[in-house]
Amino acid sequence: MASIPISRSPRILICRLSAIGDCVLTMPMAVALRKLYPHAWITWVTQSPGASLLCNHASVDEVITVSRGWTKSPRAIWKLRQRLRSLKLDWALDPQSLTKSALAAWVSAAPRRIGFAPPQGRELAPWCNNERIERTAEHVADAFLQLLQPLGIEEPVVDFQMPRDEEAERQMASYCEMQFAETRFAVVNPGAGWDSRLWPLDRYSQVASFLGGCEGIPSLVTWAGDRERVWAEEIVANSKGHAILAPPTSLPELVAVSRRATFFISPDTGPMHIAAAVNVPCISLHGTTKAGSSGPYGSQHVKLQAYFQSGTSRYRRRALNDAMQAIPVEWVCQAARQILERSEQQSEKADAA
Repeated sequence: MASIPISRSPRILICRLSAIGDCVLTMPMAVALRKLYPHAWITWVTQSPGASLLCNHASVDEVITVSRGWTKSPRAIWKLRQRLRSLKLDWALDPQSLTKSALAAWVSAAPRRIGFAPPQGRELAPWCNNERIERTAEHVADAFLQLLQPLGIEEPVVDFQMPRDEEAERQMASYCEMQFAETRFAVVNPGAGWDSRLWPLDRYSQVASFLGGCEGIPSLVTWAGDRERVWAEEIVANSKGHAILAPPTSLPELVAVSRRATFFISPDTGPMHIAAAVNVPCISLHGTTKAGSSGPYGSQHVKLQAYFQSGTSRYRRRALNDAMQAIPVEWVCQAARQILERSEQQSEKADAA
């Protein structure tokens, strides 16, 4: 099968349904496709949490949302099948390579359905996808781009092109001006999708106290949902006045506030990847995920991991946060100083130039 298609206007489907962080890490796939095939039609199938980031992306023409558990509903499967087949797709790319994503590719009837070979491709994905690529890249973002090799894209650059929501940018610019004026600030994001990825709340408070007391940098504690709000309130209450509670934020608003931060502290979770995608230095904390493969993409970040708490995906999702508890406060404080020193050195070079 030829690697370069005759048509320079292919109709392409990206099947990345969840989670938010992985949707962010898949954005470079859409960007690379758009660069090589500027007249392509690119449709993305996802679940609703990530849709608000994708709907304004310059490299995505259409976003189709499906509900969680859609594969258990014959009606939902039929509806998606009809919608996708009406697009007359040429290719379907399945970076998620699980049943729920591969089934979307399969029902689309795209002649070329490209996903990962086992063990990266799991469940029914290797049977639904008719071209299977072996993962060799360490980082998830680089691995996703390997699926483009059969389409003639050999060495794509990781470029997120995170979209700007102008209303969200205006609101968060006004908020940050009111709260911080010209002062630098850090974002602390304590939440995560897995409990095994959580770092103790009192340690975030200690980090915020250090940043405010020793470095003069206040912390903005972000949250999503009632449970995380309680955590954020506890961090703020124990920060000795050096942290403030963020307002409720949509994902576009989180993008906007992240752009304005000096750095971002978080476990391995979607908001951390959002911050990294807008070139904000991140201090990422890892336990049941590997820092080298799942950490923020780029050399400007500091990734902290005492050890990898290994096991199957199901085990790691349900495990205790032992590996996270092994990360001391001092490591995070040292990482913050490292980022600040690097920033000062860059400013001095810029002034001297």
